[in-house]
Amino acid sequence: MKLEKDHDPRLNAAWISQYLDDRTPLEKITRETEQFFTAIKKDFALSEHAQRKMTFTERLWSLFAEPFSIEDEHNFGTRVEGNQAVPEWKDRLDAEYRKLDATIQRRVNVRDYGAVGDGETDCTEAFKKAFGAGAVEVKVPAGVFVVEGLRLPSWTRLVGAGKGRTVLKLHPKASRKTRLLTNRNYVSGNRNIAVEKLTLDWNVERLGDIEMTSAGGNYSSCLTYAHVTYGWVIDVDALNPGLHCFDITASLYNYAGDGLRGKRGSRFVWLDGVTGSGFGDDGLTTHHSDYIFVSNSHFCDPSGRAHKRGFSNSNGFEVDDGSRHVWLSDNSSTRCFGGIEIKAHANSSAASGVHISGHLSVHDNRSFNFRHIGHHKKEDPESRSAFNIRAQRLVSIEPIETALYEGSAPRSLVVSGYRNVAINRFLFVGNPDYDYKRQPAAAIQYRAACVLLANGVVRDFTTAGADLSIAGGEQSARNVRVQNLVSLASAEQAVTVGRGSELVQLEGIRKRSSHLL
Repeated sequence: MKLEKDHDPRLNAAWISQYLDDRTPLEKITRETEQFFTAIKKDFALSEHAQRKMTFTERLWSLFAEPFSIEDEHNFGTRVEGNQAVPEWKDRLDAEYRKLDATIQRRVNVRDYGAVGDGETDCTEAFKKAFGAGAVEVKVPAGVFVVEGLRLPSWTRLVGAGKGRTVLKLHPKASRKTRLLTNRNYVSGNRNIAVEKLTLDWNVERLGDIEMTSAGGNYSSCLTYAHVTYGWVIDVDALNPGLHCFDITASLYNYAGDGLRGKRGSRFVWLDGVTGSGFGDDGLTTHHSDYIFVSNSHFCDPSGRAHKRGFSNSNGFEVDDGSRHVWLSDNSSTRCFGGIEIKAHANSSAASGVHISGHLSVHDNRSFNFRHIGHHKKEDPESRSAFNIRAQRLVSIEPIETALYEGSAPRSLVVSGYRNVAINRFLFVGNPDYDYKRQPAAAIQYRAACVLLANGVVRDFTTAGADLSIAGGEQSARNVRVQNLVSLASAEQAVTVGRGSELVQLEGIRKRSSHLL
């Protein structure tokens, strides 16, 4: 299978179901996953004495930080709506969208304010006049509208004529740090903003052959929601940003250390049918924000130019530093470093409380990569935040090596340092003619704990050392449960368990040769 930039992500759910060949109702799968998570979940007591001393830089960042808690104050769960798993708080967001529509006092066309979609005229002032103080719906007809960067006020709906038909293109003289589209006030915050049915072109070509396309921080993206409550991004395509296609974030990124997170994060944001390519870092990312829902979306072919060549962990979907309670449903990625990466930097709190229902990863380097950098080895401090991932209906097709991150072994799944992880109903498919260099197709490693994998199939990783490796040694995984795993014409060993791994349970592990298929 090969996915291209024009792949329709609204077909993802059907593709995933076809690959899994599983007719079990989604409602039943979702309840089953929740039961597995409850069975494996453990509350960890973390000693305050085990936390390392803050550096001077972290102390400075802490002035803009707040405590990080893994608990969900609302205790939201997952429900099934039609053929898709959605967060229980989606009803609340739907009500706020209706409130946005009812609050709109002006419905205008940006052409009436002087905008010309000829791909040359600077239309920035026309958009500013159309937005006014908000309470407005601004329609943008077909055409290419050049702007120097736009800032949306609260209670604003920006609507184009469709992806590829309405294009907002960054001005040739815009600086490298310019955000193409963002909200107006990062300090007091904004609310009830919707962007729909258009393409965002960051126009990276204007920078020439510059090596690094991003300016640092949360600059240089196509769309940034920072400190936004109740936001929507629906059917929007993003092209060639210096940093991210879409960044749902706080006013500032924050590096105050594990156990703290940035203040003024975004909350209750839904991105549906969003797509992107050519991104310098990630297709879609979240930072220091809560209650984010991403569905029916697709990202591919990053440039990786926000990083040093050969060291670009450019992911299709990244749930990053300080994020909590994020739902990902029926998305897809291809030719990225990671399909979905749930992570944090060493000097930030890890993303927690993540729910995945349906993802199709094709030719990514690491289809599903869960890690808290700097908290993996024996001498590292134990992560205080890397907890609680529920994932179901995962499909990984032929992970491969990539020039984005040289030397990274291709794998369908890696769990490092995270605890309380339940993965249910999955298919990992290798290429029988590809040299996996005796590396495992999937790995549970680096002090991961309380991990359960159930009802999965791994096939065609014929040159891998194992279909699944559970690490031993000083950084061993512990309390790992694998049940009902089928290895089809795949690695010589279905599961390998390293010496020193603790409390590993294997049930219903079956190997089948190619002649039995």
